Amino acid sequence: MFDSLSGRLNAVFGKLRSRGKLHPKQVDAALDDIRTALLEADAALEVVDDFLGRVRARALSDEVMRSLTPAQQVVKIVRDELTVTMGGEHRPFTLPGANPVVIMMAGLQGSGKTTHAAKLALHLKEKGRQPLLVAADLQRPAAVEQLMTLGREIGVPVSSEGKDPVRVAKNAIKQATREGRNVVIVDTAGRLHVDPEMMKEARRIRDAARPHLVLMACDAMTGQDAATQARAFMREIDTTGFVLTKLDGDARGGAALSITQVTGRPIYFAGTGERAQDLEPFHPDRMASRILGMGDVLTLIEKAEKELDQERAAEAAEKMARSQFTLEDFLVQMREVKKLGPLQDLLAMLPGVPGAKQQLNDLEVDERQMARTEAIITSMTPEERRNPAIIGGSRRLRIARGSGVTTHEVNAVLKEFAQARKMMKSMMGMAGMAGRAARGLRLPKPPR
Repeated sequence: MFDSLSGRLNAVFGKLRSRGKLHPKQVDAALDDIRTALLEADAALEVVDDFLGRVRARALSDEVMRSLTPAQQVVKIVRDELTVTMGGEHRPFTLPGANPVVIMMAGLQGSGKTTHAAKLALHLKEKGRQPLLVAADLQRPAAVEQLMTLGREIGVPVSSEGKDPVRVAKNAIKQATREGRNVVIVDTAGRLHVDPEMMKEARRIRDAARPHLVLMACDAMTGQDAATQARAFMREIDTTGFVLTKLDGDARGGAALSITQVTGRPIYFAGTGERAQDLEPFHPDRMASRILGMGDVLTLIEKAEKELDQERAAEAAEKMARSQFTLEDFLVQMREVKKLGPLQDLLAMLPGVPGAKQQLNDLEVDERQMARTEAIITSMTPEERRNPAIIGGSRRLRIARGSGVTTHEVNAVLKEFAQARKMMKSMMGMAGMAGRAARGLRLPKPPR
């Protein structure tokens, strides 16, 4: 996400870093380039001008101009002001004390509204809530069936009793009360564009269901038109906040940079993939760091804590320490890492490499290679996975045929694993030596 914007901004910062001391004209030239980059990212013009005005005022201050590292100071200012533009401090999504809490999902058709109603239901379910999904989108063909399917996947019931959206919503709230469901998430109809009929229906559902929260699903790829849409929904149904969808696609960044600034309402969540689990709390400061290629280690850690099996990870670390790590363990860990999402996206969260995403694209990280490696390992017998040394020529041929690859690829996997295990053993040995040396140190006795 934001690949183009990140590349343009890092090119601007690269020029600044090469100049040492900065002159006001150089700052203005850089800001012109940043302005162009933001407009190409389809951010709203008013938002861009306001953002650059704040950056210019701070960048031309005496503190920056006299700094030994003015370019670094400008980068920090841009990051700070990007954070402010996207909402400033993180606003956690909290529910009021009502029972049931009614949440209304709104947005245009194709914005990911129905999918994100299910994602939100799973998120709240994992927090200990008992959600009920409501299929009140009776306009789009198969919308009800889509939500029913998603509900089955995540283990959340779906209600759709009635031929009118208002009646469907009312019946669902009564059902939630009967069944002890404490959150009701109402998926409403959208259109291909903002029109009076859609808004009229949305108002009818809002007036009947009296939602405590109204969330708008906003497509990250819509650019500055997102600001127009957000204003319309704010005016008609008083949106509480936003869910930014499709950030895993070719998002130029305009929507993320515009909607909070023009409405004053926060972005609560960001959708980062197609799975029901691919919903992240939106942190403006972390998103600013991602846009500037500074990584996002905190989100990476949170994903790991949520998705990975901590006991398996501890067991693998212990086996590494005892030099007992096998292909069986490697297969388990590879499957665990796959839970976190595309490898390129994970590596791009690591800090210290401006433009990391583009560099990783240039490396052509091939997810299919991981699939081939998994196929090779699963074609081995348990004994072969535990002791690769017994895999001779005939076994390699059998494994290759079983996994649909060549014996050359089987040899490559075995060689790489042997090298990796040797490196792990060496690292663990060095760590042990360092520990023994540290324990063997004796501090000098203090003078009498």
